[in-house]
Amino acid sequence: MRRILASILTLVVASFIMYVLTAYSGNPLQDLQASNAPNAQQLIGQRIERLSLDVPPPLRWFGWAAGAAGCIVPFATCDLGTDLNYTAVTALLPNAAASTVRLVSASTILAIIFGVITGIVSALRQYSAFDLGMTFVSFFLYSLPSFLAAVLLKEFVAIDFNNWLSSGDSEIGFVATAVIALVIAVIMQALVAGSTRNRVIAFAISAAATFGMLYYLDAVDWFQRPGLGAIGLALLIAGIVAGVTAVVSGFGNRRALIGAGVAGVLAYVSYFVLQGLFAVSTIWTIGILGLATLAACFVIGWLIGGPDRGQVIRVTMLVGFLSSLLVIADRFLQAWPAYLASPRINNRPIATVGEQTVGLTGDMWLMGLDTFTHFLLPTISLTLISFAGYTRYARAGLLEVMNQDYIRTARAKGLSERVVVTRHAFRNMLIPITTIVAADIGVLLGGALITERVFAISGMGALFNASLGRVDVNPIMGYFLVIAITAILFNFLADLSYALLDPRVRVK
Repeated sequence: MRRILASILTLVVASFIMYVLTAYSGNPLQDLQASNAPNAQQLIGQRIERLSLDVPPPLRWFGWAAGAAGCIVPFATCDLGTDLNYTAVTALLPNAAASTVRLVSASTILAIIFGVITGIVSALRQYSAFDLGMTFVSFFLYSLPSFLAAVLLKEFVAIDFNNWLSSGDSEIGFVATAVIALVIAVIMQALVAGSTRNRVIAFAISAAATFGMLYYLDAVDWFQRPGLGAIGLALLIAGIVAGVTAVVSGFGNRRALIGAGVAGVLAYVSYFVLQGLFAVSTIWTIGILGLATLAACFVIGWLIGGPDRGQVIRVTMLVGFLSSLLVIADRFLQAWPAYLASPRINNRPIATVGEQTVGLTGDMWLMGLDTFTHFLLPTISLTLISFAGYTRYARAGLLEVMNQDYIRTARAKGLSERVVVTRHAFRNMLIPITTIVAADIGVLLGGALITERVFAISGMGALFNASLGRVDVNPIMGYFLVIAITAILFNFLADLSYALLDPRVRVK
């Protein structure tokens, strides 16, 4: 309660400072005063009256605060005022916030997942070729200006890829296939610990597998008619079952392996059973199917779990969730040929501006692909920059934890390295990451201003920038209210999560 009351006081004081500084930063009547319209004076008087511009900003803040309080207090009327065009701020914020959430949520999740995984591998392979290479890549991406990353992605990913697809000769080619296979092989051999012989074997297997896969994709014209198919889906689900079981429980836990296998089989069967339902599905249908999948996997884990029920449930639910994502991804890929053939797309699917293709209509799968292609480049741009920071934090955090006394004790007890890392080190490594994530979410919801500008996305950052240029106080304060409440909430949740991650922490 003390934290909540202190947060409310902080919000009130900060909003007052923000309101007064914004109001005094320029002239909100400038556009009308420079107008040659015959009724300019009438419009000026109307704006002054409707927005109370004749009231000093410190006093005007109290009127805004009274309306803003209704947005927080239950069952009260939320009134954040209007912009200079007399459009309600409560009507402007949802669309801008939705665009920003779509943009930053995917990039944040991907940056956290890939950044933490890469940081863990770098720490476990300290001073190896992989560690040194990722250190270089991380610092390079961290120093890369966001506008430059966006422009490079538009030029070398969107435009070149679209030209390649629309040329009618969408084949990778032997030389490009060989180069990609060699690059993947170099990365994979760097991940392998052990003797030179093991690295050479990993290099050869990775190069051959990558070359064979790309050659197959070329042969079946996969980029024009993509899809996982029954065989590809079976192989990927088998990989998920093996990977999740190995990381979370180890193959020694037979109950976990059985539960993961059952969840994988159910997901594979659903691929054939649900195709008819997918043809008439909406986003709500997919959400209900997702909840049903998690519930079924929970029951499977509960029944099979035995003495280690909690771990088996985690493995089963994770396998079911990831495998279901593959089934959904395959259904989206089935809509790709129709998307390419649309006159609005014309074999140039990767968008460089905007949030959707004007005039395009279709079912959930077609419109979902359109949203994906429009947000792909800005998401990659933000992910690359955020990924660098999470990689460095995860690596430094794990290296610090691995040198603690309790880690040496766990090893002395005979625990396997997998158990030491996943059950002891990983959990404590997440404590500083939790703090960073909580701060980043508040910042990111403020809108990636430069990225939104480059890709012409009407998000929170664009709303703030446009309003600030016009000295439009009410939209700026609506923006501030969303960001401030989000930042305070997630920092509060971060403090509570410390007790879950570290048993030494107690919230009193």
